[in-house]
Amino acid sequence: MGVHSGALKPLRAKAGRALAGRVRVPGDKSISHRAFLFGGLASGRTRVTGLLEGEDVLATGRAMRAMGARIERDGEAFLVDGVGNGCLLEPAGVLDFGNAGTGSRLTMGLAGTYDFTTTYLGDASLSARPMGRVLDPLRLMGTQVLARSRDRLPLSLRGPRVAAPISYRVPMASAQVKSAVLLAALNAPGITTVIEPVMTRDHTEKMLEGFGAAIEVEQDAHGVRTIRLEGQGELKGVADFAVPGDPSSAAFLVVAALVTPDSDVTIENVLMNPTRTGLLETLAEMGASIEVLNERSSGGESVADLRVRHSALKGVDVPADRAPSMIDEYPILAVAAAFAEGTTRMQGLDELRVKESDRLSAVAAGLSANGVEHREGEDWLSVTGRPDGRGIGGGTVATHLDHRIAMSFLVLGLACEAPVTVDDATMISTSFPEFTGLIERLGGTLESAEA
Repeated sequence: MGVHSGALKPLRAKAGRALAGRVRVPGDKSISHRAFLFGGLASGRTRVTGLLEGEDVLATGRAMRAMGARIERDGEAFLVDGVGNGCLLEPAGVLDFGNAGTGSRLTMGLAGTYDFTTTYLGDASLSARPMGRVLDPLRLMGTQVLARSRDRLPLSLRGPRVAAPISYRVPMASAQVKSAVLLAALNAPGITTVIEPVMTRDHTEKMLEGFGAAIEVEQDAHGVRTIRLEGQGELKGVADFAVPGDPSSAAFLVVAALVTPDSDVTIENVLMNPTRTGLLETLAEMGASIEVLNERSSGGESVADLRVRHSALKGVDVPADRAPSMIDEYPILAVAAAFAEGTTRMQGLDELRVKESDRLSAVAAGLSANGVEHREGEDWLSVTGRPDGRGIGGGTVATHLDHRIAMSFLVLGLACEAPVTVDDATMISTSFPEFTGLIERLGGTLESAEA
């Protein structure tokens, strides 16, 4: 079970003072994983600052170490000395990814086209998650998959003597699948093409270019993207790589400030990549006061500071085509909707059924436990809000080992009439270890709810 073993630690949030102050959220999780992967693969040294030191990202760092990269702390920074593209070493032991879906899938792509064997383990939650979407294209490149139960962890990959470059149309909107194929292509001769019918987060393409890969991206009139990567080229370390703040972590603080009366909070250094700002777009449509200040560029990515003030929100219809740019943010959007005038309808949520938990049913159950009016469908959710927070709260939420469910419902508790308890807060450390400290620093009340 890794990080989730031992006793549950229930936590309770209750309404109190307004939230106020300036805070900085931890580094973006997606970019932190890739900083270890690309830094560990590139020749030369990459100095990484602002890395998210959650359990998930550190698991990716351990995997890269096991395949020959040197990774050392240097004060606030990490120094990564890479092996050079094509030069990963066969790991001596198994690669244990704990709860890290991104780390495990991207590493399978990266190592899967090498002429050696790698074995992947995960905790109970990760072992229940489907891996076939990443393994299917790897099989086309010549990788053999050995798994006890079909395409789930634990499993081993045996790479081909020489990987075959492929042309692959990604069958669902998934940045992880696209990225796994591009990483596999780095060790395949010739040009691998990935066709993406719906654009997803593009950190892999941007960062590969930054590390010197021969990659080109075209988009046609219908929004279909074609990405071509030439394999077996040289990747070079990046002297100073600063990881921008994670918009998915910032989302919890943004919504906490919007729904808690009289709040005024500034969140610094937030990644503003357009493939990740669906939630901010939706909140703006709901009437949120969010000012984008000090926009600038960092490591090829756009970042800014966000000033957020308590706002009267109104329900909106969130289109299904926005889902890829905010798939992790629906639980916290449901919390914002619980305080909005009218009904918010969210569609195209089928991907939430296969996250750390069945996130859609977990959100619906948490809303039920706290008296929030809602309806749930196979791939949709509608929430009818109570702007003053009256008559909601007072429940205990089953988190199902899911960090985003835990944090979302603690935010709910900061602004509703009765306190809200989550059954376990230990797994918050996988993605946002500073969450409880930052909420308290802004003036929010969180307390242990152990009997």
